[in-house]
Amino acid sequence: MRPILLGGTFTWGIGGTIAAMLMFPSEILAAYLAAVLVVVIAPGPDNILAIGRGLSQGRAAAALSSVGAGLGIMFHTVAATLGLALVLQTSPVAFWAVKAAGAAYLLWLGYKAVSARSLISFAPADQQPLWRVFATGLLSNVLNPKPGLFVVAFIPQFVSVERGPVHIQMLVFGAIFAVLTALIFTLLGCFSAQLAQWLSRRPKVVAAANVGAGLTFIAAGLSILALERRQ
Repeated sequence: MRPILLGGTFTWGIGGTIAAMLMFPSEILAAYLAAVLVVVIAPGPDNILAIGRGLSQGRAAAALSSVGAGLGIMFHTVAATLGLALVLQTSPVAFWAVKAAGAAYLLWLGYKAVSARSLISFAPADQQPLWRVFATGLLSNVLNPKPGLFVVAFIPQFVSVERGPVHIQMLVFGAIFAVLTALIFTLLGCFSAQLAQWLSRRPKVVAAANVGAGLTFIAAGLSILALERRQ
């Protein structure tokens, strides 16, 4: 079993600096990467956003939406590392507040996609500033409690106290998750951008795609509302 060195020395500074060398066994890293790829590729609101931005506004918009989603994963990782995510599991008020906010945001995105048909649109009036594209990608992840609870349940399975500080390992695994999310979503968005010219001549297909994307957001919002708090 040959270990793989990731990143050398990591620095974590809160009231001082902690330097640690992390060694991840190759089979642990391979299993983690395989699991992350399955999670990232599975259809969901974040990759649909990236694809929609790529179709409507090109590669730059797809990349910014994807980076926002990746930073959202990192937000949940930091929250889990600091113990903030555990508040969602132990505080009913906090859990329901975050759940309501996340569900409302996704339901609103779904309503807009179905009613205005503007998620995938080639009309200049429907183009969004790139900062808003980024913010939407970020908020759709940050306001969703499911990634936070997933990180709490998923990443610790690959952490071992024998390999160094647990919080450093959590951050490294979360960073891998975030980077892969941003890269794969960007690739999906850039690939979809190649279809923009073909779709622009098929308004019925565009309308159906908007409805499909909107229903996906609505389903995601409803699934958040149905999410139960677990100790």
